[in-house]
Amino acid sequence: MSRGTKVRGTTLRATLVSAVLVLASACAAAPAAEPGAASSAEPPPATTGSREGGTSSGGSGAQTSPNIRHVANVPRTAPLNGEEDFNTDLAFQGDYAYVGNFGGFAIYDIGDPEKPRVVSQVSCPAQQNDVTIHGDLLILSIDEPRAGPECDAADGPRAWEGLRIFDVSDKRSPRYVGAVQTECGSHTHTMVPAGETLYVYVSSPGPEPDSPTCPAPHELLQIVEVPLAAPENAKVVAKPNLFPDRATSDLDSGCHDITAYPEKKVAAAACFGDGVLLDISDPVDPRVVQELTDTENFQIWHSATFNNEGTKVVFGDELGGGSQATCDRNTPQTKGANAIYDLVDGRLEKRGYFKIPREQQQNENCVAHNGSLIPVPGKDVMVQSWYQGGVSIWDFTDSAAPKEIGFFDRGPFPGDGIAGTWSAYYYNGYIYSSDIRAGLDVLKIDDPLTDPAAKVKMDDFNVQTQQSY
Repeated sequence: MSRGTKVRGTTLRATLVSAVLVLASACAAAPAAEPGAASSAEPPPATTGSREGGTSSGGSGAQTSPNIRHVANVPRTAPLNGEEDFNTDLAFQGDYAYVGNFGGFAIYDIGDPEKPRVVSQVSCPAQQNDVTIHGDLLILSIDEPRAGPECDAADGPRAWEGLRIFDVSDKRSPRYVGAVQTECGSHTHTMVPAGETLYVYVSSPGPEPDSPTCPAPHELLQIVEVPLAAPENAKVVAKPNLFPDRATSDLDSGCHDITAYPEKKVAAAACFGDGVLLDISDPVDPRVVQELTDTENFQIWHSATFNNEGTKVVFGDELGGGSQATCDRNTPQTKGANAIYDLVDGRLEKRGYFKIPREQQQNENCVAHNGSLIPVPGKDVMVQSWYQGGVSIWDFTDSAAPKEIGFFDRGPFPGDGIAGTWSAYYYNGYIYSSDIRAGLDVLKIDDPLTDPAAKVKMDDFNVQTQQSY
């Protein structure tokens, strides 16, 4: 999910650099408090919205479809509210939501989803701090060379990037326990649990000429082993050479995102220049089943989502890297959109495209971004972020004729730079949206199609590691 895009090196990457300069500039964000320190100061109360004529007030004047209520917003607060402290990805466990931020991460109590509150915030600056949670362990992706693995690493040569690991057994006081350096850092990561061991697939762009952290050649993924009993001993255990011929091709830039479906022993990788179906029967030795290319409609293969049965894959294209306005009449409906593929006899076949039908203004960065399934038995329904295009709920049960069934759109950001929702996921009856600048939004959908999802209860949810419902 995602997850804004930083692209390195030459060939394919060179064509994308100009599209992502705005995101890359956020690497310079400075913490507003001592790095590594957890803050549990009481934040301003969450604002709540009312449903009036399809418009949710919520302090934002956001437009919504009649079946959506904007029930809460929690603004960013110090130390995670600097100009370039962008909110990023989300993960869930029990009554808690974990939100990444370029300045660190925050833990929210969502026991009452309509009155979420901040439990703690950790200043630990880096791009882009995508977050996952497993047991008492929280993992952050660091895709920016730093002076060292610790949150408060002193100034010096920026020669480290990879994964940071925290113990969050005490939600009010998370504790840094270790880190793993990976080549070219970690743009995003995907957990594949295996008993007492947690495997983490690291996706990262590269290589980058003359970089001490991103040398050539750069493999499609790196696999980190995290012993749950001793997470401080985590290490890289495999760098599978899945594409031996890529060293001389335009597709040698690594992956942006990998979604695993461990129950079905498959994964779908969005690898910048193409989409890849993987067999992960052996999680340390994944095998390529199929490669997809579409140079006409896709610029950046950004992320992937299986349907519940594992018979479909939705691949998203992050045209422009998240910094451009692509939801307008001048951009084709097949670009910056989702492509729906059906899995037929073990092979993916393209069936249709989905893009939000609401035209956005020229100053609104808008493109397909992070989303998840809404667990409606027998149906394929998804909620998804579109940056300033807002949150869209859409039905792809008919792969060839997907349609939007609901939306939340805050409207144009009143300043310069990127804005909007980075990730939007459904969890235990509510939709949670991590807005880059506006903070954490909570939405409620009331619709006959999606109402059955309220009966599905999850103990935890990391969108890159799908579970059946």
